[in-house]
Amino acid sequence: MTGGSRGIGKAVAAALLAEGAEVAIAARDLGRLNEAAAELAAAAGREVAVIGVDTGDDASVRQLAAAAQDRLGGVDILVNCAARPAGQAPPLSLPEITGDAFWSDVNVKVMGYLRCAQAVAPGMVAAGWGRIISVSGLAALSTGSVIGSIRNVAVSAMTKNLADELGPSGVNVNAVHPGLTRTEATPGVLAAQAAAAGVEPAEIERRIAGRNLTRTLIDASQVAAVIAFLASPLSVSINGESIACGGGTPGVIRY
Repeated sequence: MTGGSRGIGKAVAAALLAEGAEVAIAARDLGRLNEAAAELAAAAGREVAVIGVDTGDDASVRQLAAAAQDRLGGVDILVNCAARPAGQAPPLSLPEITGDAFWSDVNVKVMGYLRCAQAVAPGMVAAGWGRIISVSGLAALSTGSVIGSIRNVAVSAMTKNLADELGPSGVNVNAVHPGLTRTEATPGVLAAQAAAAGVEPAEIERRIAGRNLTRTLIDASQVAAVIAFLASPLSVSINGESIACGGGTPGVIRY
């Protein structure tokens, strides 16, 4: 579970623990990672392995795979979630986009996901079973953020390519597209936007929630429930897909 120290990644770790999986969470910030692992372990009553990783670095990802092999005996399920969260700051406009901004985002979210898949896929193929689930985002399906759309579309394209290659070996590869999702960072984001707009945080939340069909802000645990299903043997019929889980987008038909 990369990006497992907070947000959707941490919620996915909790969901997988609840299903009985042995879980390792990985991220760059070891302090935050250890805090998350302690919290998850206390709730689940079982140990959670902690592995430091920078998914933007080839060697670090190889070390992650080796550490997971040592700690867990192998990797049956990879959940890619290590990326800069969208929606916490206004997207860059065309004049504001720089090469550094673009490549730093793509290196972590696209190449980082690909690095992790490369590192664990051989073991899954050898075992004849595996699940790779990548957390992408609804920016893949809409405009509004040039970098956000490019990186998320790339994750979907990678997902389908890997599914075609690995599916015959028993490995299912899928992606999920959350929208704006309630996490531990949400109160601060709402407060900042409310201050800028001169309204109460509750009004900002109402506006955000109004963008989806449920009219509520989707919680990280609800996204995690979808990922937990995709990680299970029950999801055998779903492979190479990108599944939206942002509460439903009004007025849009996708097929």
